[in-house]
Amino acid sequence: MGDSELQHVRSPEPLTITILRVRNLKGQRGDIVNTIVKVEFNDKVLGESPKVECTAEAPAEINYQTNINVTFEDPLSLDELCTKPVLCTVIEVLPKEKKQKEEKTLILGQCSVDLLPIIAGETKFKHTLTISAIPESPLEKLSSDMPKPELDIQLSVNEPILSETQLKDCNLMSITVESLYSPPDSWAASGSQFVYTAVLPVPLTAQKENPVVFTGGVLKPGVDKEPPSKFKKWAMPGNALSNAVYIPDKVISGDPVEDEDGDYRGKEDREHRLIAEQDKNRVLWNVERRSYLESSATKSFQDKIAKMRYWPVEIFRTGIPAAAKGKKENANSQEEDSISFHGVAYLNLAPLLYPGVKRIRGAYKISGYQEHELAEKTQRKGSLVDEAVRIANSILSRSGASPFPKTTKKEDAKPKEAKKPAVTRAADSSSEADGPTLNAESQQFLDNKSYLMVEIALHRPLVPRRQPEELAKRVAEYIPARPKFPKRTDGAKKSVEDFHNQVGVVANLILDEFRDQFGEIFTSGRAVNSPEAMEDRKQKLIYHLNTTGKYFAFKEQLKYAVVKIVREKYLKTSTIQDKDELQAFLSELYVYLIDQMHVGLGKVLNIEDQNPIPEPLTDSAQLKHFAREAEVNENFELAARYYQERIARDRNDPDHWLDYGTFNLYINDLTKAEECFKECVSIDQRHLYGLILYGVVCTMQDKHEAAETFFEAATTFEPKSILAWTILGLFYDGIGNEIGAEMALLEANKLNLAVAAAVAAATSAAAVLAKSAAELEAIVDVLPPDGTEKGAALDGSTESQAALAAGEAEITDSKPPDVVSKEGRISEVPSAKAAMSPINSMPGSEKQKVQKETLSRRSSAVRRSGKGGKSAENASRPGSVHVTRSSAATGHDETVVATEDAVPPREPTPVPSQSIFMQVVDFLLEVKAMPKHQMEEAEKSLQEALQFDHQNPDAWAILGHVKYLVGDSDTAKECYERTLAFIADASEMHSIYLRLASIYLQEGRIGELEEAEDALAEANILNNTDPELNLQDENLLDEIQRVQEQVGFGNPQL
Repeated sequence: MGDSELQHVRSPEPLTITILRVRNLKGQRGDIVNTIVKVEFNDKVLGESPKVECTAEAPAEINYQTNINVTFEDPLSLDELCTKPVLCTVIEVLPKEKKQKEEKTLILGQCSVDLLPIIAGETKFKHTLTISAIPESPLEKLSSDMPKPELDIQLSVNEPILSETQLKDCNLMSITVESLYSPPDSWAASGSQFVYTAVLPVPLTAQKENPVVFTGGVLKPGVDKEPPSKFKKWAMPGNALSNAVYIPDKVISGDPVEDEDGDYRGKEDREHRLIAEQDKNRVLWNVERRSYLESSATKSFQDKIAKMRYWPVEIFRTGIPAAAKGKKENANSQEEDSISFHGVAYLNLAPLLYPGVKRIRGAYKISGYQEHELAEKTQRKGSLVDEAVRIANSILSRSGASPFPKTTKKEDAKPKEAKKPAVTRAADSSSEADGPTLNAESQQFLDNKSYLMVEIALHRPLVPRRQPEELAKRVAEYIPARPKFPKRTDGAKKSVEDFHNQVGVVANLILDEFRDQFGEIFTSGRAVNSPEAMEDRKQKLIYHLNTTGKYFAFKEQLKYAVVKIVREKYLKTSTIQDKDELQAFLSELYVYLIDQMHVGLGKVLNIEDQNPIPEPLTDSAQLKHFAREAEVNENFELAARYYQERIARDRNDPDHWLDYGTFNLYINDLTKAEECFKECVSIDQRHLYGLILYGVVCTMQDKHEAAETFFEAATTFEPKSILAWTILGLFYDGIGNEIGAEMALLEANKLNLAVAAAVAAATSAAAVLAKSAAELEAIVDVLPPDGTEKGAALDGSTESQAALAAGEAEITDSKPPDVVSKEGRISEVPSAKAAMSPINSMPGSEKQKVQKETLSRRSSAVRRSGKGGKSAENASRPGSVHVTRSSAATGHDETVVATEDAVPPREPTPVPSQSIFMQVVDFLLEVKAMPKHQMEEAEKSLQEALQFDHQNPDAWAILGHVKYLVGDSDTAKECYERTLAFIADASEMHSIYLRLASIYLQEGRIGELEEAEDALAEANILNNTDPELNLQDENLLDEIQRVQEQVGFGNPQL
């Protein structure tokens, strides 16, 4: 067994580093440079290249090789390869002077090499790096137009460092600590200097964690503005100097605040963040630390996030190490090394468990360190500060680019022994500090709303997201796609039908030939119909067909149809060898073909005598309307017939199957509903509502795995669908997947806000367009008749014309990409919406009313969201420049306030017209995805809905239906009458008119007979084939006659 284990252990192998060449160097004495390259890794010199001459015309071909022994099974060794660079130092060798024993050297520059491509699986990697000049180097004096000094390097290994299994199971995590913003006010950029450090635990194996330390943070004043491009630094740069401390091609990428994952991302935090990042002091790190996570560490990391969610990042401040000051340690130096302002930021890493997520970044709130809070949020005991201080001092003492470098080896050797008690006292002071001191420091973090910008990126997601191809395959496994062409069934029957068709075609061709030959005789009346004349015409026709070759052409046209009959009908696919058998078969075939020829000719001769099939009087939209009406009247048998009629007319329309499925879902026939949604998805595998509703049926049947597949497919095929993401979130919430629910609902809210922003932009553009048009019209109205002045005035109105054109362009381009309507529909998917939305089935006038009302409600919501802007007084302040201009149209002076350093006023955040949950409610109400006759719960839900939108005609109509079904006619009548009083009509007015008329008739009041008649007339116009309507009309006429008999007038028969 020991031998089998040894077979899996790889012995250390060399990673070969080849310095190929350097070019474009400039030395102390000109362009001819004698150079050597020194290679370092992990604070160890790997070797130096021989001296090579480099000129401006020819690069220095160095071709020097050195090796790093890589231990494949040690996670720490692989972690070092990820986080530490190979440092190449380019050195100039100066010529010897008189009486000089050794050659002098001068460091020209450095470059750092990233080993990450080799870790990622490459066996050979070649790269060209820019050599960064160190201070006071001749390379610093190179002008910008001169070519930059460069170094070509190649990294290679014999075999990939990580096997395919390791690459699949392991992971690589990059942690970037950027800056601490809005620090405590007591942190001053001038005065005593301090070291700012951050530390967090990272799994090394399943049982062990490694503290990752970010030290060397520098406190910057607010006047020092950050550059637009911030490069990432190495966490352990070693002896790197100047720009060599930066990781090649690694830049901190900023994200919009709304896309971040941290704490301070709400609209109420925008102003605080703007001030903190532009005006206040900040602590700057911009350091990236990579960590190699083997398979067990990756699994441990994932499990801890699922269990705890929060991951602690501790921040603290210490004095400058005594060795960095260049003096001996004493009581004062130990005091300066003590820890102060010990805070912690709790990173919510749950988004890393969202499918497909590999990166999070955000502003995380810093609070004072309290051990009980740490244990409560992360289930961890104790702080990492003690070990972090020792690691930080070690990094700073070895780093050539440290802001606190050591001075001499002698001074560095002395404090090493005295460092332990200093750290111990610092840790003790942190843990044993009295309550007021700790609370005061904690309070400063909270009062200033300090936050830490952190980014965590993974090489591959912890939870892989299924690709669209995989989801399409899974959907097809549950519901196979319907083939574009139907499978060939009943081949014999089809072959006979084809023969009939071909006989009809050939008969028509022969008839055309007959008309060409003898048509003139029949039209002139000279035709003789005696048997001899008919036989003569027959012989002439046959002769004509034979001589022209058309007879053989007609035979060839029938040949394929005959062959199909032989193969499909008689199943003869091979040659018949027996002559008797062949003769018997030909005789049987001849008789059969003659019979079928007569059948085919009979069809052709009768086809002209058949009356044309009349077009149906109703279309698909009307059938759907009648089906909905029958549902409202609980005539489910009639409704089913209407839905089946729609399917019979077009079985390939997925919306017909979807509507029939929602009907069966309403009447609790899950089996039929499932089959209908299957047919819908089989026709269109990306049908959004078919996928969602089939997932709903699977959820009702406790088929959670299938339901998740269909919901996830809906979000993948329609990634901008608010409805799909919300239902996926509710599904995850129902099965207890809190992280999945959080992810889906966050995405739905983000899309909903984007839709609101698009609607607000369109409304704003329309307002700008209207204002510009009004200004232009006013200018044109005051123009004199003189053409010259008119031209001059038009030139002066260029601004209004430009604004008008810009407004037109903006309102044209500002169409929301994913506007979800009241019915839960997406404007980009009209094929599914057209059949589902009741608005689309309305008459033109009613449809326009509803659309206008919807636009009005959205506009009012946008106007409400525009309150609370900055006052006019704030616009005029010191530092502002006032420009006055005169308006030609109004004759008044207009003052324009321009502020050089002023921040433009922030636009109000648009408010969505509907929450994501109300959109789902509207969708489920429309598709009737709820059990019927749960009246009490329905009434309660409708009352709650009306509290949110008491002017919704559909809600009042549905409440009226509920009251009507439970027998509360008075309340139902009030609800119906209130629905009719609104400007916008409800989705289905027909059922409202019908039931309101029925209530009036049941009450039998004389004053309301006219209203009942009007209501029945309206309903009769919408559907004059309903037997219930006819019955109601008869009842109404009987009631009117009884009233006339009682009063003695009005009836002509009396």
